[in-house]
Amino acid sequence: MGAIINASINVAKLPKEKFVAGKDGAVYYNFTISINDDTRYGNNVALMDSRTKEERDAKKPALYFGNGQVVWIKDAQGNSGQITLAEREEKQEDARKAVLANEDSDLPF
Repeated sequence: MGAIINASINVAKLPKEKFVAGKDGAVYYNFTISINDDTRYGNNVALMDSRTKEERDAKKPALYFGNGQVVWIKDAQGNSGQITLAEREEKQEDARKAVLANEDSDLPF
């Protein structure tokens, strides 16, 4: 499966001490990219600082740099195209329960 993700980061938040010099002389920064089912403002991708094992063990919070959205995906069968961001089933079920609860109400609206 392949995917295309559009994202942006706030480069001012990148801690300069975590820049890594590559063998080719280029400068790199290691990111962690998280793709979630939940969305906020249409974004389901988060970009954050890659933490070391020591930082994770010390429960140091990850530095959040930006967000994005999965805009294209290719499934295992070779089909591809625009995707719709998924809604979690629990949220849909909660919405159904709220509608049913309101139908049993004595309220005139």
